[in-house]
Amino acid sequence: MIYSMTGFGKAEGHTGNKEIIVELKSLNGKQFEITNKLNPLLKAYEADIRKIVSRQLKRGSVDIAIFVKQDGAAKPMKINTSLAQSYYASIKEISSALGLAEEQILPTLMRLPEVVAPEAESVTEEDWAVIERLVTTAADQLVNHRMVEGKPIGTDLLERIDQIEKLLIQAEVHEPRRIERIKERLVTMLEEWVGNDKWDANRLEQELIYYIEKIDISEEKQRLRAHCNYFKELAETAGPEGIGKKLGFVLQEVGREINTLGSKANDAAMQQIVVQMKDELEKAKEQVLNIV
Repeated sequence: MIYSMTGFGKAEGHTGNKEIIVELKSLNGKQFEITNKLNPLLKAYEADIRKIVSRQLKRGSVDIAIFVKQDGAAKPMKINTSLAQSYYASIKEISSALGLAEEQILPTLMRLPEVVAPEAESVTEEDWAVIERLVTTAADQLVNHRMVEGKPIGTDLLERIDQIEKLLIQAEVHEPRRIERIKERLVTMLEEWVGNDKWDANRLEQELIYYIEKIDISEEKQRLRAHCNYFKELAETAGPEGIGKKLGFVLQEVGREINTLGSKANDAAMQQIVVQMKDELEKAKEQVLNIV
């Protein structure tokens, strides 16, 4: 099964009074790259998060976003007692000098900067266990999404390879007639430039055999078919761990054989078929860039 490099996964959960949202998005990329948008509370766990994601996603540019939201309950508060005492001494001195009632000191004191502040948030071991599970779940969802996206890509790739094989069969139809055309062309040139009775037919046959051996495409056809079969075998056994690079290398070999066929063809009809084969190959190369 072919897996696309593009995909999306999301998981949500709760721990204590926190809501956790994990989102993973992957796009095409030659290598495996991770960029993240993490809550500051999770900076200490960044390496662990990357490790979880890299275990399941082997290729592509992956964006990680983890949001930690406080639930509706009020956040725990902390009173800075030493700062409050310092403020109190100064306020009491001012209130005595102005003859103000001391009953208003406490409400005023509690409103002063940093006397009352929310307690610093942190990620507990229980919180991290939930976050770890959610990252794994989101990565699983992304892999499943990649599988769905990859199915039509795999179908298209196999159709391109099948078409190259069919075109090769069409090219073979022209192969016997190609040798006859070459001989006819050589005879015509000899008669035109040398004369009908001034060239040796036996020597022509010898030279023609040597020339035919140079433009023989039997090995190229055999190798091309072998590469196409190998490509299909790899595609059928592909998994989420990634096969895109290997398929790309196989297509390079397919391209070499097609180019050699074109250079040896020496026949307009065969060269037109080679052009069609190249077109199918380029489309296959574009598709391979989209898979893991």
